[in-house]
Amino acid sequence: MPPVNPNPIHDTTIPNPPFGEPGHRPIIQRGAGRVNVNERKIINGGTADVVQLWPIKHKFAWDAYNVANANHWLPTEISMQSDIEQWRSQTVLSDDERHAFKTVLGFFTTADSIAANNLVLAFYKHITSPEARLYLLRQAYEEAVHTHAYQYMVESLGLEGTEIYNMYREVDAIYNKEEFILTFNTGIFDDHFKTGTFESDQKFLENMCVFSLILEGIFFYSSFAVIFGFQRQGKLVGSAEQIQYIMRDESNHMNFGIDMINTIKEEQPELWTPEFVTRITNLIKKAVKLEYEFAVNVFPTGIFGLNAEGFKQYIEHIADRRLARVGIDQVYGSPNPFPWMSEAVDLNKEKNFFETRVTEYKTGGTLSW
Repeated sequence: MPPVNPNPIHDTTIPNPPFGEPGHRPIIQRGAGRVNVNERKIINGGTADVVQLWPIKHKFAWDAYNVANANHWLPTEISMQSDIEQWRSQTVLSDDERHAFKTVLGFFTTADSIAANNLVLAFYKHITSPEARLYLLRQAYEEAVHTHAYQYMVESLGLEGTEIYNMYREVDAIYNKEEFILTFNTGIFDDHFKTGTFESDQKFLENMCVFSLILEGIFFYSSFAVIFGFQRQGKLVGSAEQIQYIMRDESNHMNFGIDMINTIKEEQPELWTPEFVTRITNLIKKAVKLEYEFAVNVFPTGIFGLNAEGFKQYIEHIADRRLARVGIDQVYGSPNPFPWMSEAVDLNKEKNFFETRVTEYKTGGTLSW
């Protein structure tokens, strides 16, 4: 006779009939004792079957959630009339400027979708901190808002949607960046992937580093700079205002991701090996190279004082800042070649920006720098 299972309610080897059918067993734990905050972790912190917020351990996640709610916005709150008139004009925008804008928009349309998929299909089910899960739900919604914003720009300006939304298939510089990012989802998206071993936990942490430090921390930021270059010239200011809101959301996403990385380093320090640090450093170097190739595509001849060489230095500058945030030695030592960027995305503000009440960001039509 086979041994009797002492806890048949949670015996996953026995098929569970649908709810309401005879023999159905609840999947929520019962009789396991109350939650001990000291047992909570970002990953491998026990069952996360419900978002049970009390007691809160990872306060940075709760704070990020509340900040995100205060910063709610929608694309349709922002007027695009000036952009429409400028885009239709034959004299306001040069061919190179139109090319740069469309190329950046082509990157954005796919990148935010990739970020949303990673949150929903890879991150959420493995994160065991309830407060972190709560913020991930909000972050996923914000990625949907960003996707809406890009569609709103395409529709408002009368752009060829098929061209913009297929750039990741047709422009090598965009394809290479996004293929690079998707490479690190291999395994994480697998239905059988689970954290709990050294190898799987380190793989998961690598995925977090790639998305927070590279996709959200480098690839997005250099494209933000392109759009703010238009804004400085009084061009496409409605689109630029939408990107300002997106940038603030993405800054919060990036900071949250870095907080999770640093918390995992504290909770599972054995994962942060010298070999792992070298690997992340080399991935950053690869990302900088890919972003420089993208800049060459965006600025074949240069526009309003921006060119590929200047962007190379800017990319190196922000890459160093990302490395420093997770305690890795900087690589390039490049100063910021675009001091005017301090008004919008100065990296010195990233740490403290969300610690203050940003009253001008409560509604979409009132953003003022």
